[in-house]
Amino acid sequence: MNKTELLAPAGDMECLISALDYGCDAVYLAGKSFGMRAGAKNFDMEGLAAAVSLSHERGVKVYLTCNTIPLNSEIEQFPQFIAAAQECGVDAAIACDLGIISLIKEYAPKLDLHISTQTGVVNYRTALELYKMGAKRVVLAREVDLENIREIRRKIPEDMEIEVFVHGAMCVSFSGRCLISEYLTGRGANRGECAQPCRWGYYLMEEKRPNQFYKVFEDERGSYILNARDMCMIDHLDDLIEAGVTSFKIEGRAKSAYYVALTVNAYRAALDSYLKGEKPPQWVLDEVNKISHRPYCTGFFYGKPTDGAGSQDPAEVTNGGQYFADSGYMRDYDFVGVVDFCEGGIMNLTQRNYFTLSDELELLPPHAEPIKFVPEKMFDKDGLPIEIARRATEKLTVPTDIAVPPHTILRKKI
Repeated sequence: MNKTELLAPAGDMECLISALDYGCDAVYLAGKSFGMRAGAKNFDMEGLAAAVSLSHERGVKVYLTCNTIPLNSEIEQFPQFIAAAQECGVDAAIACDLGIISLIKEYAPKLDLHISTQTGVVNYRTALELYKMGAKRVVLAREVDLENIREIRRKIPEDMEIEVFVHGAMCVSFSGRCLISEYLTGRGANRGECAQPCRWGYYLMEEKRPNQFYKVFEDERGSYILNARDMCMIDHLDDLIEAGVTSFKIEGRAKSAYYVALTVNAYRAALDSYLKGEKPPQWVLDEVNKISHRPYCTGFFYGKPTDGAGSQDPAEVTNGGQYFADSGYMRDYDFVGVVDFCEGGIMNLTQRNYFTLSDELELLPPHAEPIKFVPEKMFDKDGLPIEIARRATEKLTVPTDIAVPPHTILRKKI
């Protein structure tokens, strides 16, 4: 069996630290250009070097996304960009454009080459041709089911790796090749600037009746006709391991450090359990429901996403489908603070969102299950007793016999 890898997103340094603390094997991130998440903070070259150094100190690899489809003018800037990234110590580059792939091989030959999901790899012949071009890994299109993953694994070289997405937002378009955003807003999805029009509610207007809008709906429940559910495979990682998947990728370079911490912690525990031949404990499965998310599904892994596709009850959908009721998120917990350190029976916190002593609180330490937290007292930065934490980034102290490591998450039940 190939060594398995848990691959985490890092949109900025805070997310990177969360991914490292909570147990990833590798991170994927972007520079200030050529990445598919232009809205994330991303990393300049100085920040990229720092990210690589910190990651390598923890034994974690760093993969650089170069998966936009660049214009002629941008191609000229890429050799300097990728050569500088190689100097920073990046382990691999993720690309889909043939021109970019050729430039990576020419100007950054020390980097491993990973083929982006944007390429749309769905069969072994494509994987074989990419291997001949120097690819070490293919990130399969999300539309590939388990049986086809097995077939690809059987017919590609043993040293070629397979990566798949196991958690996060899904795009309504094949391998993310969407033009709707470009048409409607001028923000190109293939250039990292998607405005996510698939999440919008739509109306019809009849040409002879201007300004009279008629709602588009599947039934009386909604009009979000392009709105995909989120993927969640935490219950099924054993099937992916058996199929020959090497790397288990969490989507979310535009997501928060809180999201990264929770997903990485849950999938780390789940993957470790499956590798020992065990099912994950219930708390691990519960964790993914404590993350802000759309209703979950298992994407295309178990067939076409049609069963229960129009249902508004998340429990009725097992292998995919759209969610027509709204484009909002399900959220039961709020991130309210982070532990800086514990010393002498005092927990030192940085407050991140509003909470009170009467809230139902939980601590989530790295590599551990959540701990119910019932503080009796709380003090502000001046040592004055308070019952409400209302100032973002304020330093707080809480007397407690619970000792947890730095960067432990504090959250409250909504």
